[in-house]
Amino acid sequence: MKNFEFHNPTRIVFGADTVAKLSTLVPHDARVLILYGGASAEKTGTLAEVRAALGQRMVQEFGGIEPNPSYETLMRAVTQVRDGTLDFLLAVGGGSVIDGTKFVAAAALYDGEPWEIAERGGANVRQALPFGTVLTLPATGSEMNNGGVVTKKATHDKLSFRSPLLYPQFSVLDPSKTFTLPARQVANGLVDAFVHTTEQYLTYPLQAKVQDRFAEGLLQTLVEIAPQAVASPDDYATRANLMWTATLALNGLIGAGVPQDWATHMIGHELTALYDIDHARTLALVLPALLDVQREQKRGKLLQYGERVWSITEGSDDERIDAAIARTRAFFEGLGIPTRLSAYQLGQEAVEAVLKQLEAHGMTSLGEHRDIDLARSRRILEAAL
Repeated sequence: MKNFEFHNPTRIVFGADTVAKLSTLVPHDARVLILYGGASAEKTGTLAEVRAALGQRMVQEFGGIEPNPSYETLMRAVTQVRDGTLDFLLAVGGGSVIDGTKFVAAAALYDGEPWEIAERGGANVRQALPFGTVLTLPATGSEMNNGGVVTKKATHDKLSFRSPLLYPQFSVLDPSKTFTLPARQVANGLVDAFVHTTEQYLTYPLQAKVQDRFAEGLLQTLVEIAPQAVASPDDYATRANLMWTATLALNGLIGAGVPQDWATHMIGHELTALYDIDHARTLALVLPALLDVQREQKRGKLLQYGERVWSITEGSDDERIDAAIARTRAFFEGLGIPTRLSAYQLGQEAVEAVLKQLEAHGMTSLGEHRDIDLARSRRILEAAL
């Protein structure tokens, strides 16, 4: 196990009817901007609950944050914050809204061109507005970490950023807020959490037994609850397990002291930026192909993954690895999420476009061994055709 430091300051307020606790979580003298996505937050009554909990505080609202939050939209929120001298942000939504809120929190106090925050991965963030979240879509884990992703539509750039100053002060997780989610978004959330876990787990053995067992438990939970999570939207117990699993998948715990990959995400980001495919769906496109191409580098963990997550114990090593990858692909496809680029009418031209973007963004040495260069990225993308 590698040396590590683990610190996560986000307070989690989990359970039914917890939105009302905003009355004590948000400072009484705060000048608040509520940020959200589309009309669903209003239609479901969540925004009304939030407004009621905030009471007599000075509150403004900013809606319209996209599923892949854009720099152009977020800069309008930055202007609203600055013009209204607002000093506390409250994200109401899923990972995209929370990611966008993190960017606004940093950009509102940034002395310079805010896009530089994304270009430098957040390394230049020196201060940020405090913020909290009310989670309505379990998927990204953004409610309990310090990272985010933002897209500049004008240039098709989708870049990630992080900073110790961008942890939410608190996150309210009420599983009942997920009951009205479309099945597509629930399926996306399951895949997103699954791949977040594999990116920190499916690398190479390092005698990190605790992290391995935590990760395997999260993966097994997702596989176990997936059918019920999609089929029974008002099953509180299932949605509670999904919400907490997705949070734990990317709050830093299972990634502490172990090598991490993230190549699936970096390649997937380019597919989203170029073709507007849902983030989770790009992960389902890339991961099975990447595991096949990288099977030698990941051999030990792939065999462990097959045995412990999928109970694959028979056959040669290569046969067991084939079976583990096939089960992963089948899990995604069983959720109605394609694992081939052809399902999106994309072919070789998409491979070339993604490679061009990877090169432009310096993504030429990805993976836990930094050995996924452009040639290997080509093999992965072509394996996903």
